[in-house]
Amino acid sequence: MRAQKNKSKAIKRSTIDRVILFLGYSVLALFTKMETRRKMKLGTSDKVILGIGYTVLGIFVLSILIPLVYILMASFMDPNVLNNQGISFRISDWSLEAYKRVLEDKMIWRGFANSFFYSITATAISVFITLLAAYPMSKKDLVGRKFFNALFVITMFFGGGLIPTFILMNQLRLVNTVWAILLPGAFNVWNMILARTYYQSVSGELWEAAQIDGANEIQYFFRILLPLCKPIIAVLALWGFVGMWNSYFDAMIYLNDADLQPLQLVLRSILVQNTPQSGMIADIQSTAEMAKMAELLKYSTIVVSSIPLLVMYPFFQKYFDKGVMVGSIKG
Repeated sequence: MRAQKNKSKAIKRSTIDRVILFLGYSVLALFTKMETRRKMKLGTSDKVILGIGYTVLGIFVLSILIPLVYILMASFMDPNVLNNQGISFRISDWSLEAYKRVLEDKMIWRGFANSFFYSITATAISVFITLLAAYPMSKKDLVGRKFFNALFVITMFFGGGLIPTFILMNQLRLVNTVWAILLPGAFNVWNMILARTYYQSVSGELWEAAQIDGANEIQYFFRILLPLCKPIIAVLALWGFVGMWNSYFDAMIYLNDADLQPLQLVLRSILVQNTPQSGMIADIQSTAEMAKMAELLKYSTIVVSSIPLLVMYPFFQKYFDKGVMVGSIKG
C-alpha cells in the first residue's frame, strides 16, 4: 500500500508540473495578446467575463509565484536569521553558505549527472517509439485500426501492478541497472494519441505527392512528415523530460546502487526524510545548528534541482504553442 501511495504521489507530481508549464505558457500568451484585445470594442458582458478570467488567472499565478519567491529568498538567508526572524531584505542577512555546501557535495553532482542521463536518454527513446507507433495508427485504411486503438486505450486504465512488474524486471535481470529506469516508461499511450492527432492534421496531399515522386512509407515518414512535426516533437520531449526528471519511484524500487540513483532520490533524503548528506553538515557540532542548516539546505536543493527545467522551457516555448493545441477547435 505504501509503495502504491508513493507511486500515486509521483504521478500527481508529474501532472502538477505539466499543469504549471501549461499555466506559465498561458500567462505569457495572455499578456502578449493584451495589446491587441485593447483595440477591440468589447461589450459590458465581455468585459465582465474577461475581468473574471483575469482575476482567476491572477490568483493562480500568485499561488504559484509566492511559494517560488519564498523558497528562492529563503535559500539565500542566513540560517539563524531565517529561523528567528524569517525572510529579511537586508543584504547583511543573506548568505551563500547553503549553495556552497550543496555544490560541494559529490552525491548532488552524481545525482545531477544520472538525472540528466536518464532524462535525455529516456526522452529520446520515448519520443522515437511514440512517433513510430503513432504513424500507422493515423492511417484510416490500417487493417485492425479500431482493435489496436482499443488495445492501447485499455492499457491506460489497467496495469499489471507493482509486484508482477518487479518480478518481470527481476527475471529479465534489469534490476539495479539503468534499463530498469529507461524501459518501463519508454511508451506512453497519451503521447501516442497526441502524435496521432497531429499526423492526421497534416494534409494527405503530401503523401500523394510523395508517392508520385516515388517515395515509399519510410522515406515519406523520415524525410517529409517528421520535419513538419517539430511542434509535437518539442511537446513530447518537454513532457518526457519533465516527467523523468521528477520521477523517483522507479529508481527507489529498482536501484540499490547509490552511484546509479538520480537526483530526486538525493533530494528525497533531504526533503522527505530530513537527512542531508553527511558531507554537507559534517563540520557542524551543535545539534540545533545542524537542524537549522538542514532546513536551509531544503530550499537550496529545491532551487538547484529546478534550474534545468527553468532553462529548458524558453527554448521549447515557440513550439509549445502549436503542439499543445493539437486537435483543438480553431476559430
